Amino acid sequence: MSADNSGGNVTVPLRNLLNSIQCIRDRARDGESNESDGAFNLYNFWGTLNQAVKAVSQEATKLSLAFSKPPLPSQQDGEKLSESILKSVLTLSTVYYWLPKSQGVSLRRQVRDATVEVLDGVIQLLEVILSSPLQSLSQDQLTSTGGVWSACDQFAQLPQDNKAAVLVVLSSQIAVVKDAIEEIEQALSEAEDPFNDVLDDDQEEENPRGNQDTYWSEQDRRVIAPCQGLVKASTACLRKLTLAVKTNGNSGSPQNVAQLDDLADISKEISPGVDDLALCLYPPMDYSGVENNVSKLAALLKKFLEIIRSSHVCREPELTWVQFLEGAVDHNLQKAKDLIQQDS
Repeated sequence: MSADNSGGNVTVPLRNLLNSIQCIRDRARDGESNESDGAFNLYNFWGTLNQAVKAVSQEATKLSLAFSKPPLPSQQDGEKLSESILKSVLTLSTVYYWLPKSQGVSLRRQVRDATVEVLDGVIQLLEVILSSPLQSLSQDQLTSTGGVWSACDQFAQLPQDNKAAVLVVLSSQIAVVKDAIEEIEQALSEAEDPFNDVLDDDQEEENPRGNQDTYWSEQDRRVIAPCQGLVKASTACLRKLTLAVKTNGNSGSPQNVAQLDDLADISKEISPGVDDLALCLYPPMDYSGVENNVSKLAALLKKFLEIIRSSHVCREPELTWVQFLEGAVDHNLQKAKDLIQQDS
C-alpha cells in the first residue's frame, strides 16, 4: 500500500513541501548572492550556516521517523512537519545567500554545491516517502535519510575562505592530470608492434603490416615524448601554484580574492586541454590533430603562467620556476612541431 492510498490527505502537505523545496533548490543553484554595503563577518556566517545545516538534518530525521511505520501522521501533524522542514530549508538557503561574491567565487561555488546537495537529499527523501509502502521502513527510505545526513556532514569539510577553496580546486585538477599521465605511460609500456617479428623481405607484400592503426611506430613514439613533456609541465604548473597559494595566498583584499579566483578558473581549463592532447596520441595518430592540441595546450599553459606571474602569490622565489616552466613549455612545443614536420 503506498503513502497515497493509506495516508489520504497527509500526502497533500508533503507534495506541496516537495514542490516548494524543488523551487528553493533551483533558485539556490542559479541565484545570485545578496550583496550588501555593510561589513561581512565570515566567522559568524559559518557559525550560522552550520546551525542551519544541523536543523535541516534534524528535521529530515523527524520526517523519516514519522513515516517509518504505521500509523501515519494525521493531516494536521503532516502539515506541522512540513512547515517545520520548510522553515529549516528556507533558513539554510537564506544563510547561503548571505555569502557575497566578494568573499570569493570559488568559495561561494563550493558552498552553493553543498547547499544544493542537501536540498537534493531532502527532495529524494520526500519522493521516497511519497512512493514507498508504509508497512515497514524501506531500504530506500533508510538510504535517502542517510543521504541527507551525509550531505549535511560535508559542511564540516568545506573550505573556510577563498584561499582554501582555490586549493581544493587545484588539488582536484592535479589528480585529473596525474591520471592522464599515468594512462599514457601505461599504454606506452603495454603497447607493442604486433608485427615486430616480420622479416624485411615481407615488406614487399601488398599492404605489409596492415594493422598499423593498432600500435605506435617509432616516429609516433618520438612525437609522443615532447607531448608527455608538455603534460608533465602542466602537472608541475599546478603543483608549484598549489605551494605558492599555500605560502603566499591571501584572501584579505578584494583584489587578492579576485586573483585567486582567476587562478582557479584557468586551472580548470588545464585538464580538458591535457585530455584532448592525450586522446589524439592513441594510434592511429593524426599528426595534424596532435600539433593542433599541442599548440592549444602550450598556449593555455603560457597564459596560466602569465596569470600566476602577475598575481600576489608570485614573489621573487616563484619567478624562478615560472620562468623555468615557460622555457619547458616552449621547448616541448617546438620539439613536437619539429618532429611532426619531419614526418610530413
